[in-house]
Amino acid sequence: MTRLILNQRAVELDDARVPPDMPLLWALRDELGLTGTKFGCGVAACGACTVQIDGQPQRACVLPVAAAAGRQVRTIEGLGTPDKPHLLQRAWIQHQVPQCGYCQSGMLMAAEALLRSNRKPSDADIDAAITNLCRCGTYPRVRAAIHTAARWLREGQPWA
Repeated sequence: MTRLILNQRAVELDDARVPPDMPLLWALRDELGLTGTKFGCGVAACGACTVQIDGQPQRACVLPVAAAAGRQVRTIEGLGTPDKPHLLQRAWIQHQVPQCGYCQSGMLMAAEALLRSNRKPSDADIDAAITNLCRCGTYPRVRAAIHTAARWLREGQPWA
């Protein structure tokens, strides 16, 4: 049995159904029904599968379930809700960041980790932290949304 904390809830995964070497992405999507984390490339290059492990962005397509055992795992489903969106989700909407939207959950998870450690990121800081690929090329809007969210945080607005 593999145990982890998923979006602030204890979860147990049966090793017979979810072998320890299964990529975390497939356990999240296929076994736990959390489909917000996307499959993009399968080689940790695109970032569509980005989740947070103990607050740090990780590519779930190459991370075995065993590596998440006993750790805090956060997916896009744990970031905000339609009724109570996260500060970054509000900034994303304000700047109309998504076009197709496929990469956005991974970008949001990477951006949230960045803002937890740096509330006044420069463009270079953002570019270094957000290595996710976007076919639609919304990078300028991503950067603008992160700057807006960072300003809101500095002004005392809550995360959610």
